[in-house]
Amino acid sequence: MKRNREVYLDYSASTPVDPRVIEAMMPYFSEVYGNSTSSHSQGRRGEMAIEKARARVAQILNCQPSEVVFTSCGSESDNLAIRGAAWLARQQGRPARLITTPVEHSAVINTVLQLGELTDAEPVVVPVDRHGLVEAGRFADACRRGAALASVIYANNEVGSVNDLAELAAIAHEHDVLFHTDAVQAGGQLTLDVEQLGVDMLSLSAHKFYGPKGIGVLYVKDGIELPSVLTGGGHEGGRRAGTHNTAFIVGLATALELAYTETDERLRHFQNRRDQLINGLISRVASAQLTGHPAERLPSLASFVLPGIDANSLLMHLDMNGIAASSGSACKTGHPEPSDVLLALEYSSEEALCGLRLSVGIQTTEADIEYVMDILVDSVGKLRSLRREFVT
Repeated sequence: MKRNREVYLDYSASTPVDPRVIEAMMPYFSEVYGNSTSSHSQGRRGEMAIEKARARVAQILNCQPSEVVFTSCGSESDNLAIRGAAWLARQQGRPARLITTPVEHSAVINTVLQLGELTDAEPVVVPVDRHGLVEAGRFADACRRGAALASVIYANNEVGSVNDLAELAAIAHEHDVLFHTDAVQAGGQLTLDVEQLGVDMLSLSAHKFYGPKGIGVLYVKDGIELPSVLTGGGHEGGRRAGTHNTAFIVGLATALELAYTETDERLRHFQNRRDQLINGLISRVASAQLTGHPAERLPSLASFVLPGIDANSLLMHLDMNGIAASSGSACKTGHPEPSDVLLALEYSSEEALCGLRLSVGIQTTEADIEYVMDILVDSVGKLRSLRREFVT
C-alpha cells in the first residue's frame, strides 16, 4: 500500500503547541526578559506575569495560588512530591513507607524503588486488576500499616484506565497517609478539581495539553511542608530552586485554560476518533484485544494487544507509512523487553511484547483513522505471515 499521508497518533507522548499559546508566550522571550526575582521593573513585570499565571492555574485546580508550584516537567513534579514526602517523614521521625502501584509512570515507580535501594524507605507496590485499576480493598490493606505517602496514577499513560482517586484518597486519609497522583495524562481531559479528587499533591506537564515542553506543575496542599529536592535560591516558596521560565509558565497557564474552556468540544472529538479506532481495529484485526478498562478510560487513548505481532516491528511498518504510534515494550540495542504495565495486567511475557498504543488529538480526522486502519490491517497481515514462515 502506497504511503499517501502523515498521521500522528502519539498525542499521549506529546502534543503540538497551540498557536494561541505561542502567541501568549512571545513577549516573554524578547520584551519581558528580566529575572522575575529582580527588584527592577523588568523583574517585576516578569513576576507579575508568573503570579497571574499561578492564579489562572489555581482556578482550574480549585486551589489557592500558593498551592501551585511551577516545575520543569511532570517527572520533576513527581520527584518533588515523592522524595519530599519521604524526607519529611524522616524529619518527623516517622518511617518513610511509600505506597504505589506497578502501573505508574517511571518517574514515580523508579523514584520509589530508588529510595528503597539507597535509603531506609520501604516501597510497597499494590497490585492492580486486569484493567490496570487499583482495588480499594488491597489499597486499604497497604494503608493500614501507615505510610509517608501513597502515589497512584490518575489515568494510565499506556492503557488509559482511570482510577477513582476520590475513593483512594479518602482511604489514604483514614490512615493519615498523604496522597499524591501523577495526573499528567489526565491534564486537559479529566477534572483537576483537587477538592473533588481529595488529593494532597498532583503533578501536571504542559506538553500533554498543547503547551510547551519543559514546564510542569505540582499542586501541594497548604500545610504540607516538603523539603526542597532542588536546592539553591528560595524560589516557589522555598520548594524548588531555579530561575523561573516566565514564557513557559505563561504558556502552561494559557494551554490549561484553553483545554478547560473548550473541554466539551475537545472531549467529544477525542471520543469519536478513539471509538473509531477501537471499533475498526477490533473488527478488522483477528485476535486483537483492547487493553485497559473498556469504559473508565481516557477519551483520547486506545490500546491493544495484537497476538503474533512484535510491537516494535509494527511501529516501524507504521512509521514507513507516515503513521506515528507507540508501544509499551522497550527496545534496547535490538532486544525488546515486555511492557511492565501489561505484565502487571497479567498478560504473558509474549503478549506484553505485542502492545500498541494509539492516541488521538485535536487535529485527528475521520479520514486519518480510515487510513490508519487500512495500513494496520495490511501491516499486521504481513508481519503474521512472515512469522508463520519463520516458525515453519
